[in-house]
Amino acid sequence: MVKTKKGNSVSGNNDRKGPKEPRWLGPVAPSRVALIPPISAARWLLVLVAAAGIYFFHGFLVPVLAALVIGFASWPLYRELLRRTGGNTTIGASLAIIFILTFLIVPIGIAISYTIGEVRQWIIWAAEVNRFGAPPPAWITGLPWVGEWLGIQWVQHVGSPGAVGELIQIVSGANIGNIYRAIVAAGDGAFHLVLTLLFMLIALFFVYRDGGSFSEQIDLLGERILPTRWERISRVVPRTISSTVTGQTLIAIGEGIVLGIAYWIAGVPSPVTLGVLTGLMALIPGGAPLSFTLISFYLVANGAYVAGGALFLWGTVELFIVDKTLRPRLVGGPIKLPFLPTFFGLVGGVSTMGFLGLFIGPVLMALLVSIWREWIREVKMADVTEVESADLAKGPATSPDLPPDLPVVRKVSSP
Repeated sequence: MVKTKKGNSVSGNNDRKGPKEPRWLGPVAPSRVALIPPISAARWLLVLVAAAGIYFFHGFLVPVLAALVIGFASWPLYRELLRRTGGNTTIGASLAIIFILTFLIVPIGIAISYTIGEVRQWIIWAAEVNRFGAPPPAWITGLPWVGEWLGIQWVQHVGSPGAVGELIQIVSGANIGNIYRAIVAAGDGAFHLVLTLLFMLIALFFVYRDGGSFSEQIDLLGERILPTRWERISRVVPRTISSTVTGQTLIAIGEGIVLGIAYWIAGVPSPVTLGVLTGLMALIPGGAPLSFTLISFYLVANGAYVAGGALFLWGTVELFIVDKTLRPRLVGGPIKLPFLPTFFGLVGGVSTMGFLGLFIGPVLMALLVSIWREWIREVKMADVTEVESADLAKGPATSPDLPPDLPVVRKVSSP
């Protein structure tokens, strides 16, 4: 308040009574409405962050999925290991990684040593053929329709002295660029495989160490999204992965050992290498039958009719027993997938993600089948509820043989 000479007071807040100055920035009205609501902005921000994460880290998808598969499959054993270590997750995860490395390195090292020895024998044989020559094998000339032509080609390009060296020079000289690119691609693939294994082991360590708390967080979010269905659907993934990995691995190892022993008894050359290849092929639908069928044809073409027929018969019986008794019990998990979804899951997984798809494909199919069965279950429950509501709307039923004042006793079937 400012006093004048006449003693009158004049308010210093002249902007309330006088004309207002024009505002160049911001709205004039005190209430402001956001162009984008905060919830929508937060949702779009989450979408952008998720898209950026997928773009920058999609290269780590395969090792992380492989770590999750191994973690789910070995989680019961890891819990026992964790109990013996006093609940220390860091020590338990470190010991689990050491055991997995031992489990992977020792068998792979043994198989590679046997394979190198057998490949060395093939190289020595090729050097002797190049030096002295060799007639065409009997199993090649004994092939129907093409045996004679293959025998002639063998004598011209392989069987004569020095023919193998000339063939290698011709192939290497004409395709030196392709060979160089193949060697570079093989080196790049080997380096990428080593990095993938390294990242997988790192991710697997944190899966073991923090898997319990992370699963609790996932359950908390899942219960918020699917309150009544999350418990049933979420348990499908670990059980299906565990049963699929364990079942497929045990079946593949068993078929490789059994058929490898059969190859050795039948007199097949390099039975260890062929047994390992058969075990790897057993992971793919139809791989094991293709392996022992081709080897049986080789024995028959080489003149060993009894050994070839016995090997084919033994492989067929063994495959029938495995597919009818062991595979349904070990593979499929709580869903017990039918044959067609299992086949599509395995083939689609292999064609999309390679070896890892053998385990990811059946899991995705198990989720789809689980969602489908959950949907059918809700539809049936809705139909039963509608029927019960209609019966209640009609009122109590009376029997025509009884007086209307007597109640009618209904037989209620147990659910």
